[in-house]
Amino acid sequence: MPKQKTNRAAAKRFKLTGTGKAMRGHASVRHGMIGKARDRKRHLAGFVMVADVDQPRVLRMLGKR
Repeated sequence: MPKQKTNRAAAKRFKLTGTGKAMRGHASVRHGMIGKARDRKRHLAGFVMVADVDQPRVLRMLGKR
């Protein structure tokens, strides 16, 4: 049986937690930061959990399910 291939685009966008759930970065942080308030930019930093309905799809792309 052939090996399962990881979706490389998804591997660059998502990280897995220790319990195996997918995390994603926030939107709206790539450019146009001058026009955003300081506290808004601070809130957009870091990662958040992928929505429950999207977890199976993301994990399948990462080869984890």
